[in-house]
Amino acid sequence: MNSKRIVFLLLAVIVAGTTAFLARAWLQAERAAIAAQIGAPKPVAAAPAVQVLVARNALRTGQLIKPEDLRWQAWPQGALPQTYIIEGKKPLADFVGAVARTSFRVGQPIVDTDIVMPGSRGFLAAVLRPGLRAVSVPATATSAVSGFIYAGDRVDVLLTHTLNGPNGQHSATETILRNARVIAMDQKLDFAPGDKPDVAKTATLELTAKQTEIVTLGVKMGELSLVLRSLQDEEERDGEGSGDDATAELGQSYTHDTQVSRLIREPAPPKPPEVKPAIFVLRGAGRTKLELDGSTTPDGLPPQGESEKPNTNKGTNFTRTYPSVSQ
Repeated sequence: MNSKRIVFLLLAVIVAGTTAFLARAWLQAERAAIAAQIGAPKPVAAAPAVQVLVARNALRTGQLIKPEDLRWQAWPQGALPQTYIIEGKKPLADFVGAVARTSFRVGQPIVDTDIVMPGSRGFLAAVLRPGLRAVSVPATATSAVSGFIYAGDRVDVLLTHTLNGPNGQHSATETILRNARVIAMDQKLDFAPGDKPDVAKTATLELTAKQTEIVTLGVKMGELSLVLRSLQDEEERDGEGSGDDATAELGQSYTHDTQVSRLIREPAPPKPPEVKPAIFVLRGAGRTKLELDGSTTPDGLPPQGESEKPNTNKGTNFTRTYPSVSQ
C-alpha cells in the first residue's frame, strides 16, 4: 500500500473521531440547557406597590384621630382589598378629626367602615365614652382663652356670679368642674397645623349626667369661663385618671371679691335674732300676754313647766313673768 494513502486514511480517521467527539459534547450541552430551562421556575414580575393609609399609633374605640396617628405604608397591589384607603384618592388631612369606631393596632390599615368622619350621622355619639354626656356651653374670647382651646384639650370650668347678702351685692368666682374634656369647639373637632386661632361661640364638654346638670344651671346663674390645663402637669392629674380616660371632677375652690380688692368690706356674719322681753299673766288655766304698751293679747298656751290639766284652785289668782323664747 502506498504510504501516502496510509497517511490520508489516518488523517481521515482522526478528523472523523474529533468531529464525533465535538458533536457529542455539543449535544450534551444543549440537552443540559434544555433540562435546566424546563426544571427552573419562571420568574414572576412583582406587582407594583401602592401607599396605603395605616395607623402610626395604637388607636382605641372612640378616640379622635390626630395627624401623628396616621401614615402611608407601601402595600402590594395584588393583595389589596377594596376597603383600604390608597394615597392619591384622598389626602391624609381629610381623615384628621375622625373617630375610630373600633381599635387599631400599629401598622393596621385604616378602613372606611371602621372610622366615623366629621359631620357624619352619629359622629358625636361615637366620640363620647360609655356613660358620659355631651353638653355645650357659651364661649367668648375671654372665657375661651382667646381661641386657643381646641378639641381634645382639658379645661377647668369657672362660674362668676353675684351674691346678695346683708352688706349688699358681692361677686365671687368658683371652680365648679375640674379636668373636663373638650370634644368640640363650635362644630370643629380637629385642629390642623397652620390653622389660625378662631374664637368659638360654643364649647362642647364630655361630662357625667350629674355634671351636665351643674353646668346647665351654672349658665343661668352667671358667666362661665374655661381655664386651659397643661398636658405636662403630672401633679395636677393625681387622683384624676390619666390621659383621655380621665373624667371631670367637681371643683372645690372659690374666690370672694373681698379677696381681690381690699376696698371691699367683708360681709358681716348674720346677727342672732333679737329676743324681746315679754310678760305673761296667768289666771287659772289661761295665760295672757301683756304688751309693752299696756295692751293684752290672749295666749291659749299653758304656763311653761306646767301641764295642760285644769287648775282646780279657782279662788287663787297670781301673776308670773316668763322671758320669751325665740321661735
